[in-house]
Order: sequence, then C-alpha cells, then structure tokens
Amino acid sequence: MKAKDKTWLLTDYPEIIFEDNTVGRMKKELFDAPMSEIEKVLEEYEIPSESELGKAGCYIQNTPRKDAVEKRKKNDVVLIPIGCSENHGDHANTGLDTFMVTQICEGVRRYTAKQGREVNLAFTPINYGGHPYHHMGMPGTVIIPPEVVREMLIYTMLGLWNDGYRKMILVNNHGHLWTLVDAIQEFMKRFQLPAVVQVIDWHRAVREFFMPVDREDSLETNFIHADESETAVGLLMFKDMIQMEYVRDAFGESFLPEGHFDLSVDPYRRPHRWSEGEGHIAIERFATPEGVVGAPSKATAEKAKRPIAAILKYLTLTVNDILDAFPPGTLPEKVSLRDPEELAPFLKEPWSEGWKSVYELPHTGPFHKG
Repeated sequence: MKAKDKTWLLTDYPEIIFEDNTVGRMKKELFDAPMSEIEKVLEEYEIPSESELGKAGCYIQNTPRKDAVEKRKKNDVVLIPIGCSENHGDHANTGLDTFMVTQICEGVRRYTAKQGREVNLAFTPINYGGHPYHHMGMPGTVIIPPEVVREMLIYTMLGLWNDGYRKMILVNNHGHLWTLVDAIQEFMKRFQLPAVVQVIDWHRAVREFFMPVDREDSLETNFIHADESETAVGLLMFKDMIQMEYVRDAFGESFLPEGHFDLSVDPYRRPHRWSEGEGHIAIERFATPEGVVGAPSKATAEKAKRPIAAILKYLTLTVNDILDAFPPGTLPEKVSLRDPEELAPFLKEPWSEGWKSVYELPHTGPFHKG
C-alpha cells in the first residue's frame, strides 16, 4: 500500500490515531466506548479473578496431560507470560509484573474457552528477569544475566515446540524486551524449525490507552515505572497485593533536555526508546530509592479498566488471526532452510507413527551450538 493510500482513524486527541485496519478499528471502538461497554468486556473475560497458577486445568503444567493434548489439538497457540521480581515501591509487590501478565493471559484463556478453542498457557519461565542497568542495586530487584534469560527462553520454546505447541506468543510485562527479541531470533537461527513465534510488550501494544486524555476514567500521568499506571492495574487485578497507605510518589532525574528519550510506552514518538541508552539519567538507587518513578498516589482500579480491556481484546484477536492463517496442526512454509523431507518426522504429532523428537534434530547452519 502506498503511503498516500493509508487511512487513519482520528480521535479528539491529535496525539492518538489508529490505523484503518482490523487492529486499529478494534482499538478505536474500545477507545470510544462508554465505560458500560468496557465493563462488559471485563465481565466476558472474568476480570478481576483470583490467580489461576494453582488452579487445575488452567496452565499446561497444572492440567492432566491427556486433557492438555486434547486442548492443543483444537488450538495450538500458547501464551508464555514473562514477568520478573522488581522493586515497585513499598505499596506494591515485587512480583507485580508476573501477576499482571499471568492474570491477563488467564483472562484470555477463560474467554477463548467459551468460544470453543481455548488458548494454552505455559507457566512463566522467567520469575526474576533481566533488567536495565539503572535498576542496579535496588533491594527487591533480582537481576539475572541476559544470557541466562535468553537461553532459558530458547530452550523453553524448544521444549514447547517438541510437545506440539508451535505457535508461541511471549507476552512481556517487564523492561527487558531486547533479551526476549534476541531469544526469538536465536531460537530460529539455531534450530530453523517452522514456527510462529512472537514477543509482545503488552503495554506498548495498547499504548494509546495509557496516554492521559481529558475524560474521567483516564490515567492522569504517562506510564513510567511503579507509577499510576502499574498501580492502577494492580488495584484492578490483584488489589490485596497493593497497600495504598504505603504509597510514596517519586520522580527521576534526567541530565539532558526533554525530547530525546521516550517513556515506557513511547507516547511521544521520540528518537530514542527509553532502553536505548544509559548515563543520561541518574540510576534508581540515587534518584528514586522509593522504587517508584511517577505518581502511584493517583491510581484507581477504574483507570486500568480500559487498558486491560484493550489488551485482552488484542491478544484474543492475535490468537484468532494466527489460527485463521494456520489452523491447528499446520505451520507456515518458506520459513526454514531445512530440507522438507528431513523435517517431516519432526512435524508430526508427538508419539504418532514416524514422529521424531527435536532432541534428535541434526544441527545445521552457522548458528548451531555444537
């Protein structure tokens, strides 16, 4: 499509526009919807609900294997939630990122189950996570080397692929996206298996809903860290883990004029993403020892409802689009340099006649690890 043919869906706010396509139209509808419609969306996804990490039949790992295999044959997409352990201020839990992303994925699972093709959930492989340099030294923030995070994800994906889950969406809730992107690229280079593999920073996927606008249910400040946005999501999704009486607002210190580096969801479309440099800001240990960058005191559960409704609908759309393009048991062609005959046994249903495990896969290409 030529640039001049591209059409956009405008809003009352010049900084917020949507593409005129399926994704953009879905977002625009939610952006304009009255709160009564947003409430209906949340009700459909049963938000809020208790965590399902320990509830039988919700994740691959807490479902009897026979049932898990039958689910996969109807929907072989798997959501892999990625969180961390990180100081989010005295008022919030250090596992906030993990509980945000798992409970969002759980909502999508509940909804798709009602539609007759329940998406699969994998336990989060990363409970601690990689971190940006400026988080160094913060108590409660557990920093794992990036190569450990990357390798953990690569071999998590390989094991899931071997078990028939060959369409994977890593749903990220933390500031280590570069490591996750690296893991996906290395997974494909190293093993050259046909697969649909994506990583999504869920906040950025629905960034328009985190941008302050002039309406009652809107957030009042831009998303940064442990702030109004994250605290609002916690109050909506797992309110008992948030204690607002301990809230302290705090703000970072930048050494450069405003305009170079963007904030967490890129609301200003600045030249740099927040992660593309260090040294231009004071590290958290010195600037914001409170563990907060922003105004969590402004948070209410109501302000999180529209962003959460948006990510639930977007993840559902993504799952459905993948399944429509590649029904269960089918995979894209033209995505591997391996010989099709060599690949054939590995593409079969596990334990079916002639099936081979990926752990028998011959190495190929310059990126394999000998």
